[in-house]
Amino acid sequence: MFQKSPSVPTEGLFCLQIKNGRFFKGSTATVMGSSFITQTDFDLLLDLQQVSRKIGRTPVHAVRQVFSKPRVQVFAKMEWAQLSGSVKARAAFNIIYSAIQNGLLHRGKTLLDATSGNTGIAYAAIGKELGIRVALCLPENASAERKEILKSLGAEIIYTSKFEGTDGAQQVALELATRRPDLYYYADQYKNEHNWKAHYHHTSQEIIQAFPQITHFVCGLGTTGTFVGTGKRLKELSRKIQLTALQPDSALHGMEGWKHLETAIVPGIYDEYLADTVEEIDTLEAYEMIKDAKKHEGILLSPSAAANLVGAIKVAQKLDSGTVVTVFADNADKYGDVIKRLF
Repeated sequence: MFQKSPSVPTEGLFCLQIKNGRFFKGSTATVMGSSFITQTDFDLLLDLQQVSRKIGRTPVHAVRQVFSKPRVQVFAKMEWAQLSGSVKARAAFNIIYSAIQNGLLHRGKTLLDATSGNTGIAYAAIGKELGIRVALCLPENASAERKEILKSLGAEIIYTSKFEGTDGAQQVALELATRRPDLYYYADQYKNEHNWKAHYHHTSQEIIQAFPQITHFVCGLGTTGTFVGTGKRLKELSRKIQLTALQPDSALHGMEGWKHLETAIVPGIYDEYLADTVEEIDTLEAYEMIKDAKKHEGILLSPSAAANLVGAIKVAQKLDSGTVVTVFADNADKYGDVIKRLF
């Protein structure tokens, strides 16, 4: 057995503690608790601390060119500026952290989940740093860039039907996890409460610290974790903050990762009563915004990030005054096919 150091600094997104051989979030800057943990567990704890420093605290982009109106401001969190290059790093880390804390995941078990790409990349990037194996059920029509990134990170890819999307991938993942519980920890991001809680505890706090004057939060629906977690906490802080959920205007759309809830499996973590309003976004609008944002704002957005910007502007156009905040889930690095068609 390895006797732990009496004090290990934790300056990242989460403060980690050890009690009775388990990992916990804490409010102090030292690791406290039981006298002994294994060397392997202690090493994993230190690795978690290092990874946590690479999650969150993303910069903000002030939208000034594609939209301008007196007394109305639009801002967006640039979520690609963290490990794995997307907003999904937040949920993936919290899911992994919580699974390790509860003894469900360790270096002898494989993390399994369904993904359209970004959460899978986040799992794989974090798993690589922690020495944890990752297996992903991925629709076969995911972009070539996403497939190559996942392979480069060492993830096992289990391809699923392109016609069934992430709904079909979830079914395959569940079947695998049910058959081999000894081999897999099934993360189940669409039902895992630690998905939305990552945004409840952190994304919302970053937003409110940067914009205490926020009046509206606008966000697309995929797993729904970003909208649900951020929205819940913002509403607790001020009932006056208005929440607008965005979804595609049809089941066939080009916003990878988004769900048309009327025709898809509704994620278990979704709160249908949380949104004050729901706006539908057309794929062509999002694609036009990709071009406009590059030309006028100097940023190359992913389709879903551009769709969030379209939605935020729609909300802002109706206001006489206010501060609208959204998130840019990722940039265009993983969408070569779309970008080639647009430029």
